[in-house]
Amino acid sequence: MSSMNFASARMDRQATIGLDPARRDAAVQIAAAMRAKGERVWCVPFARNASGIELRGNARTWWGQADGSYLRRHSPAPGAVMVFKGTKRLPMGHVAVVSKVVDSRKILVDHANWKRNQVSLGMEVIDVSAKNDWSEVRVKSTKAAFGSEYPVYGFIQNVHRG
Repeated sequence: MSSMNFASARMDRQATIGLDPARRDAAVQIAAAMRAKGERVWCVPFARNASGIELRGNARTWWGQADGSYLRRHSPAPGAVMVFKGTKRLPMGHVAVVSKVVDSRKILVDHANWKRNQVSLGMEVIDVSAKNDWSEVRVKSTKAAFGSEYPVYGFIQNVHRG
């Protein structure tokens, strides 16, 4: 699946194994309503609504905030939130919800604002880290190619700790 606009966003039931399809539908609907009112659609509220992980603030802060509260790991799982580090290109970081694990080096994610003010469902992400530890990824932003490399902290699962 590729990036979808709100009018055509539909669930791919195959890509949501391990996820709550109703939660993802609701996140897409909330984002569509915001966009219809002329409001900006951001990755953080979309990821919070789609995953149920109740963290706030810039995406780059989620990894630290999750410590001691949610399960943090360095491998993807459906429903987990992938946390991108802040960089020059992504100063506030970025968060995306894993919709499917394809294999040890490829996943599909659902996220908002990777493409300005849009929700993208089932977007491919590949692990390009030397140690196969998901610390560096590339996102397939167009049908033809994966984009730049981005550093990633890891994945937060909606499993409460402590």
